[in-house]
Parts: sequence; structure tokens; C-alpha cells
Amino acid sequence: MDESYCETPAAPAPATPADETVPGGPPYAECVLCRKPTEYPESTRGATLCPVCEWQEAGRTACSG
Repeated sequence: MDESYCETPAAPAPATPADETVPGGPPYAECVLCRKPTEYPESTRGATLCPVCEWQEAGRTACSG
């Protein structure tokens, strides 16, 4: 019987948040509302928002009729 068949696969490494302290990572743009790092590089044009502000902004624009 093949013993590797019953082994549990290793858990994937947790994703690192978009943070400026990640060594070797690109510099991330700041959110224009809360100044936290976004998941976009600094070279991104336009108003960059962090995931939280982006979600809140989407809710505001969806509900404005």
C-alpha cells in the first residue's frame, strides 16, 4: 500500500497583506481616503483606494439612485 496516499497535504502559506513592510515587495500606493497602503503599485494612475475604502465606495455608489 502506498503510504503517501494517506498523508495530509501541507497547508498553503498565508497570504501577506499589501504592506510596505514586506521585504523585497514593490512600494504600494497610499489610499487617497485613509492613507493605508493599497494593493496597487505606486506607479498606478488615478485615485487608489485600499480594499476597505474601495468596498465602502462601491456600496455608496450602488445605493445612490
